[in-house]
Amino acid sequence: MKTIKPIKITSRVNEVPEEKLTSAEMGKLWAIYMGNTMSKCVLSYFLQHVKDREIKEIVQHALHIGEGLITDIKVIFNHDHFPIPYGFTEEDVNLGAPRLFADEFYLHYLKYAAKAGLSLYSTAIPLMIRNDVSEFIVKCNVLTTELLLTLNKALKDKGVLTKPPVIPIPERVDFVQKESYFNGFLGHVRPLHGLEIAHLFDNIENNATSKALLIGFGQVAKTEKVRDFMHRGKEITMKHLEACRQHLHKEDLPAHPLMDDLVENSTFAPFSDKLMLFHKIDMFSMKIRSYANAASLNGRHDLGAMYAKFFMDIGLYVQDGAKIFIDEGWMEKPPQAVDRDSLSSKN
Repeated sequence: MKTIKPIKITSRVNEVPEEKLTSAEMGKLWAIYMGNTMSKCVLSYFLQHVKDREIKEIVQHALHIGEGLITDIKVIFNHDHFPIPYGFTEEDVNLGAPRLFADEFYLHYLKYAAKAGLSLYSTAIPLMIRNDVSEFIVKCNVLTTELLLTLNKALKDKGVLTKPPVIPIPERVDFVQKESYFNGFLGHVRPLHGLEIAHLFDNIENNATSKALLIGFGQVAKTEKVRDFMHRGKEITMKHLEACRQHLHKEDLPAHPLMDDLVENSTFAPFSDKLMLFHKIDMFSMKIRSYANAASLNGRHDLGAMYAKFFMDIGLYVQDGAKIFIDEGWMEKPPQAVDRDSLSSKN
């Protein structure tokens, strides 16, 4: 495998800006900082155990990207006298913990995490106004896209890439003739179209990775409440995975396989409960965005009802996770608007 050479993008983070950060810029930068400090801990641990030379090179490259983004955000925040979030530190990772996942899982995990990052970065682009922040977000998008392409190639080269299902090329341009096109429960139900298949497959792939991670986290979590949270997340994830898989199997289309066998039997925690809980709250929130994308491109009533149920499941689960996070005193406040009512009451 050729040495990965990170692309170079001109950045203005070292220029002293005149404009103030907007709420959108503060919010996105804060979220990116939190996510990448967590990622730094996870990838640093992965590097302690990875044996495959090519996979190790990719993990090192991903870690290098995250460290660079953390540095860039600190520069921007320091220019604006914005307090650096606490995020996650070496206190949240035990680099001496035994292996918890197989080498192959690191590639699947990075793809899973990079897709989550890209969904955060891509939605930020139209909201960024200040030059230094805009260029930083573009940098995030380009580097993450490049990483995803590298991961797909590595998965393919190692023979562990599962491609989305293949369907026939249309013979001609055609138009929808009847409202029955939207049926899903009664009457004639049309075959899935390409976009529906794409998102069903993508959600299965994400959930397969998520389930393996939840199995591992559930094995090593120190407190009962966090262990129970991980086990509940595994059950929700499996239900969602099976629901999506059934729609593909009904039409004789393949689905992404599970990755449960890539989890080792260690019960020694490499990460703090705080990090693991944050990780799953964050990634389940990403599922909401993923399901919303799928629902927006769906044209069948049965799929729409399925995604509506998914939204409810995930919303309640994330809310319960946030309650644990707050009870433990782990939740940092993101930047927020002025509480005018509170100011008025002080007069």
